[in-house]
Amino acid sequence: MVYDVPYFSQWESPDLVPALLSGELRAEQDPLWARSGARSPEEYAFWSWRACGVACLRMLLTWWTGSAPAALPLVRECREVGAYVVTGERVQGLIYSPFCGYLEERWGLDARVVTDTDTADVASLVTKNRLAVVSVHPSIRQPTSVPPERGGHLVLVVGTEHNSIVIHNPSGLPGSSQQFARLDFATFDRYFARRGVIIERH
Repeated sequence: MVYDVPYFSQWESPDLVPALLSGELRAEQDPLWARSGARSPEEYAFWSWRACGVACLRMLLTWWTGSAPAALPLVRECREVGAYVVTGERVQGLIYSPFCGYLEERWGLDARVVTDTDTADVASLVTKNRLAVVSVHPSIRQPTSVPPERGGHLVLVVGTEHNSIVIHNPSGLPGSSQQFARLDFATFDRYFARRGVIIERH
C-alpha cells in the first residue's frame, strides 16, 4: 500500500531545488521564503538546509490532521525540547529521543526510535496510521549514485509495493525524486543508515 500523504520540501519553492543544490540560487533568494515563518531570509536560508526532519513532520501532521504549522515555528519548538542543538553555525539534530518526546507531548503521537533495522522491516511497519522517518544519505535523490556513507538526511516512508519502498524526500528533485519516489529494497539499502523513528497515530 502507498498512502496519499501530502508532500513538503524543506525549501518553500520545491521547483527551485536543482538551482539551490547547484549553487545557482541562494536559499535567501527563494521568493517564497516568508511562508516558512522565518523572521528573515537569512534565518530561512540557515534552516532550510537543516530542517529535513521538520519537513517530514509537516507531511505526517497534514496527512493525519489536515494541516501543519509552518516550518520555522516547528523548528523553534524542536529547539526548545532539545531535538536541535545549535552551537554557532553548527546544528546537532534531529536528535531522535527528544523528538519522540516532543511528538508525544505536543501532538499526541506514539513515537519510538528504531536502530539496526533493515528496509524490509521498516516497510512492513508503515500503514495508514503509522509512518517512518528514516536516515539516509542525501544523494538518494539520484539513486544511481554511490553514496560515500549512509545517513545524514531524513526522508518519510509513505508506503511499499512490489519489494520497493516509497518515500517523500524533502530535498528530492522535482519530477523524479521528491514525492512518491520508488526504490527497490537493495537500492534503498545503499543509502539507509538502519535507523529512524516510527510514528503512530491512534
